[in-house]
Amino acid sequence: MKKAKVAVLGATGSVGQRFIELLENHEFFEVTHLGASEKSSGRKYSEVMNSRWKVSADIPGYAKNMEIVNCSPEFTPGVDLVFSGLDSDVAGEIEMKYAQAGVMVISNAKNYRMSPDVPILSAEVNPEHLDVIQFQKTPGKIITNSNCTIMGVTISLKPLMDHFGLDSAVIVSMQAISGAGYPGVPTMDILGNVIPFISGEEDKVETEPQKCLGKVSGDKIESADFKISAHCNRVPVLDGHTVNVSVKLKKKATESEIRKAWEDFSGEPQRLKLPLAPEKVIQYREERDRPQPRIDLNAGKGMTTTIGRLRPDPIFDYKYTVLSHNTVRGAAGAAVLNAELIYKKGILEVK
Repeated sequence: MKKAKVAVLGATGSVGQRFIELLENHEFFEVTHLGASEKSSGRKYSEVMNSRWKVSADIPGYAKNMEIVNCSPEFTPGVDLVFSGLDSDVAGEIEMKYAQAGVMVISNAKNYRMSPDVPILSAEVNPEHLDVIQFQKTPGKIITNSNCTIMGVTISLKPLMDHFGLDSAVIVSMQAISGAGYPGVPTMDILGNVIPFISGEEDKVETEPQKCLGKVSGDKIESADFKISAHCNRVPVLDGHTVNVSVKLKKKATESEIRKAWEDFSGEPQRLKLPLAPEKVIQYREERDRPQPRIDLNAGKGMTTTIGRLRPDPIFDYKYTVLSHNTVRGAAGAAVLNAELIYKKGILEVK
């Protein structure tokens, strides 16, 4: 199949850097444009990123000499798809311009997540949600990722919902500083500290999983009917969101039944053998003190969700701990996997 030509928007930010890293030598996609703010446009990517490249030792060779352009369709001609790592302050207008210009948009921003005809796509969890994009009124379509905090949580809840049903959950997050973007949280605020507030985060954690786990009804997605209470905290960890989950099920289950549901969980990306799809969507750690970001973060090249500490909960039914890589599985990696899915399924039109 012919490679799709893609642009990375917000290419100088932390999510944009992950996109550039993950798209190097990709078998489905060729990066033809890097978009950023006007102050960076017209300069070589390596010049702008001289001291700002943070996700690996070196900038991938293909990107070093690319000239940064403005984030607008007229400056990225010929692209079939854009990966948006733009901040929500500017993402809404720019992403809509691309959709109106007939370009597919894979977005990390929150702006369109709760629109009824826009999927919050998690490739293993809800690929059927792609059915609603035909009802979007623009020639190009918008597909979003979930909030990075709930990516691994939703993956952990999907097998539970399918096998036992979900009644309610309490979620307590311990979120890495990379989730705040670069340069992120000031050193004197975060070192030796926990910040028990992240603006807008708890609202997203309490609403996005229900849409991810909802059902397609005609031209829209109807959210699932369970409730979530969330507490979101920023902690002094570089990468990796750790989340404690207490869950009440609609049907009684044993620990072994829950473990088996997680162990057996797989999805369309695994069936299609997509390039970024992890062999194991979920890995369960037996150790009593796992998962830990320092040890478990890069399972499945950062795309595997790691779960541990499953045990009975005296108020709910069970409680457990989830770890996922917030800038890979929770952001750029999830977007690339979503794009791989629509490419392989023939939903993405390649010029």
